[in-house]
Amino acid sequence: MNAINRFDYPLYLVTDETTEGESLRHILLQALQGGVSIVQVRHKDHNIQTFIQRTQVTKQVIDEFNQQQIKLNLKPVPLIINDRVDVALAVNADGVHLGQSDMSAVLARQILGPDKIIGLTVENQQQLSQAQTLPIDYLGISTIFNTATKTDTQYQWGIKGLTEAVLDSDLPLVAIGGIDKSNIVSIAKTKVDSIALVSAIFAADSPKEATIELLALIQSS
Repeated sequence: MNAINRFDYPLYLVTDETTEGESLRHILLQALQGGVSIVQVRHKDHNIQTFIQRTQVTKQVIDEFNQQQIKLNLKPVPLIINDRVDVALAVNADGVHLGQSDMSAVLARQILGPDKIIGLTVENQQQLSQAQTLPIDYLGISTIFNTATKTDTQYQWGIKGLTEAVLDSDLPLVAIGGIDKSNIVSIAKTKVDSIALVSAIFAADSPKEATIELLALIQSS
């Protein structure tokens, strides 16, 4: 891994699309307090107004949390928007995560400028190879394991595929899909840069305690 491309956000939270309002605020704050490193707002519904509203709620929670982080001289937590460059611009998010059918990474970089974080999902080895020269900050390796939150899976990387991807990629990688406390240690042992979770935190009785436990499992590897 090229040191200049280090993606130092080990626990990557992706928001659950069915969680709204005060429940969303509560879970986000608990997850941040537990140690989540970066947050992506995912909203596959085509209602952009609703997407922006969800993003604004998320951004308010993160901004308030980051004020305390900065006071303590700790690293702030970035806000990433799934798929939509226009929504990222509308709320002044820290970056965007693109899929293979979204705006091209080259055009997104031209629009967002050099300082925003851009991630791209790759769904097979060919896409992984082709993405290496793109102007992006990280690649999402999806899907590691089949999951109910992602219903359009075409390829399952598994541990073997993820291990090979880590060796083959000069760009930082985020493992995505079907990861929970039962398999997170095996994921972390591949030396992937970041691990993305949804249900393991959003469905937990205590999102804060779940986050703390998941981070401890990552560190134990």
